[in-house]
Amino acid sequence: MSSVLTIANLLTVLRLIMIPVFATAAYYQNFDYALGVFFAAAVTDGLDGLVARAFNQKTQLGAILDPMADKLLLVTAFIILSLPRFTETLPIPFWLTAAAISRDVFIVLGALVINMTTGFSGFRPSIPGKLNTFVQITMIVFFLTANAFQLFTRFLPLAYYITLAMTIFSGLHYIWHVNRLMSEQEKRQ
Repeated sequence: MSSVLTIANLLTVLRLIMIPVFATAAYYQNFDYALGVFFAAAVTDGLDGLVARAFNQKTQLGAILDPMADKLLLVTAFIILSLPRFTETLPIPFWLTAAAISRDVFIVLGALVINMTTGFSGFRPSIPGKLNTFVQITMIVFFLTANAFQLFTRFLPLAYYITLAMTIFSGLHYIWHVNRLMSEQEKRQ
């Protein structure tokens, strides 16, 4: 097996393949199927990292593809599920979709600007960032469950505010985190 073609990377590619399947199911309001596909994609997110660590399959490609797959899955879910005609319940509020996507855009653009101006490339995920991804995935699963089975709909606003708070906190924390990483690198030089 080549260093690129690993089980961990194949799980990540599988997650990427599931994105249009999920989007199609959500578009046609087949929420139980969309929930199953989204949940399976979320499981592959946990499995690819576990497999990569357990079997020493960490690759540069995986380091790029894994967060990309996460973000594409979440952005797709947020956009589709915030459109009114695509949901049984009220859609995910646009302010939450805007906050979730904006956080990621600001982080990517910030990293690009920092890299171009300083040459720093030691960006690493933070624990609050990983927790934010988990909270967003959980909220989407919760939302899809409410739409598929009409369960827990009255708790959706609470889920939105928890997700918003985590999105904001993790974004602010990442600024501090990157600043600390850059300071540590400067001290080592």
